[in-house]
Amino acid sequence: MPTQTTRILSGIQPSGKLHIGNYFGAIQQHISLQDQGDAFYFIADYHALTTVQDRETLARLVSDVALDYLGLGLDPEKALLFRQSDVPEVCELTWLLSTVTGMGLLERAHSYKDKIARGLRPRAGLFFYPVLMAADILAYHSDVVPVGKDQVQHIEMTQDMAEAFHAAYGCEVFHRPEGKLSASGAVVPGTDGQKMSKSYGNTIEIFATGKPLKKTVMSIVTDSLGVDDIKDPESCNVWKLYRLVASPEETEAMAQRLRSGGYGYGDAKKELLAAIDAAFGEARERRAQLQQDMDYVEDVLVTAGARARAVASQVVGAAREAVGMASGSQASRPS
Repeated sequence: MPTQTTRILSGIQPSGKLHIGNYFGAIQQHISLQDQGDAFYFIADYHALTTVQDRETLARLVSDVALDYLGLGLDPEKALLFRQSDVPEVCELTWLLSTVTGMGLLERAHSYKDKIARGLRPRAGLFFYPVLMAADILAYHSDVVPVGKDQVQHIEMTQDMAEAFHAAYGCEVFHRPEGKLSASGAVVPGTDGQKMSKSYGNTIEIFATGKPLKKTVMSIVTDSLGVDDIKDPESCNVWKLYRLVASPEETEAMAQRLRSGGYGYGDAKKELLAAIDAAFGEARERRAQLQQDMDYVEDVLVTAGARARAVASQVVGAAREAVGMASGSQASRPS
């Protein structure tokens, strides 16, 4: 009997320029996993509507994410890269799951509470984020979901929703997904020392170059120690970022220079700038080439979306039958 291929599923919101925190926290793992299973990666444009409410901006950001992933090494022959909205079945599944999901479960969501605490308006879409995320995961019979530590709760909530659905209807429609943390467990500091996040405005964009990139790197917050002072690498934001993009040997060499004195933060920032350019130089070239052929990029998204929808239509069809509805019009499904 052939071994069943592991289904890997993850998504990323097109809510702004991707940064190196996105790369080391998620994208790097996504690219490596495309060789280890049946990978489905979606651009979460439904989710983005909670913060991006301008049609031209949303369309541009979706295209940017597609270019970024392809430039960084996603292979369309190995992994599906598609728009979330090209699979409308996830919205229907969101409603089916919401009918068996308790309010208390959603009220305990860390991401919702954190965003409200940062001043976002408490809209229903933001509150319902975990249900749509559960539908994204369950619609494709996902086995493995690469996530950061801050998203583990959403995997647990997805498991709870699937179990509630199965208990309510006496069925087994969905696979049980399991979260997968990055092996490095990297928490990428932003230019201010907090976790790098678009929400905090402290990011270093992956595809920034020239003066904009230099300005960002040189703005990294450091302490007030002078050039001649001995410095602790573990408390230096510049070194923490450098070790992500430099080799182990280069990382240790900078650490020794910081500990020895006679080496200023300005020098460290210049080394970091060079290391970022070296780490992402090839990806930037690939992205620039892809940007000249947006028809190809659109074809990648559409083709992958059709394949993903074919899977989701079967899963949602089974869920419809479980609740007592017809499985849906065959004519409306992709061939």
